[in-house]
Amino acid sequence: MLLLALDTATPAVTVALHDGTSVVAESSQVDARRHGELLLPAVDRVLTEAGLKLDAVTGIVVGVGPGPYTGLRVGLMTADTFGLALGVPVHGVCTLDGLAYEAGDALDGAGPFVVATDARRKEVYWARYADARTRVTEAAVDRPADIADLVKDLPAVGAGARLYPDTFPDARGPENVSAAALAALAAEKLAAGEELLEPRPLYLRRPDAQVPKNYKVVTPK
Repeated sequence: MLLLALDTATPAVTVALHDGTSVVAESSQVDARRHGELLLPAVDRVLTEAGLKLDAVTGIVVGVGPGPYTGLRVGLMTADTFGLALGVPVHGVCTLDGLAYEAGDALDGAGPFVVATDARRKEVYWARYADARTRVTEAAVDRPADIADLVKDLPAVGAGARLYPDTFPDARGPENVSAAALAALAAEKLAAGEELLEPRPLYLRRPDAQVPKNYKVVTPK
């Protein structure tokens, strides 16, 4: 097994190779405006570090979000393209699940916790977890104040938690997901015979860019 994992659902452009046992190479850069520019060089960098060619990859793992429309589609379209070109399966993993899995060591068995990423518009993408492997709510997008009663007294990880300390006073752990965590989680699930998600975007809301109201269509006569 050699999994190529990538995620662009958060400001991090993150790529990793996983051989089914451990991470072989990884790269992460935080730049919310340059996903499309940074992703392919990052793939090339991890392959070079591992001394491997792209055709050695046996599967693709991609974060499906939730995340902003523009950044998220960069990773998903790249994953689909690699899968088609190589003739290998493409597996989706919820980005929040990747963050929860990565936060397991930092939480050190703290029990239930929350993952929250920045959804912009003064909102967060979030979900509750019983432990690093078990999500107990569907991923959602909300204003922090509206979910304060649902997450109170729980540790929280992710950039969204850092942004809103009044709602998430016990913010810890990684702010953005790493492809290494996505790959490790996917490898564990595949080895256990568990099904992964389809590589389809989890947007949760409409794109930021929309056609203006009262837009007048002008067509030639």
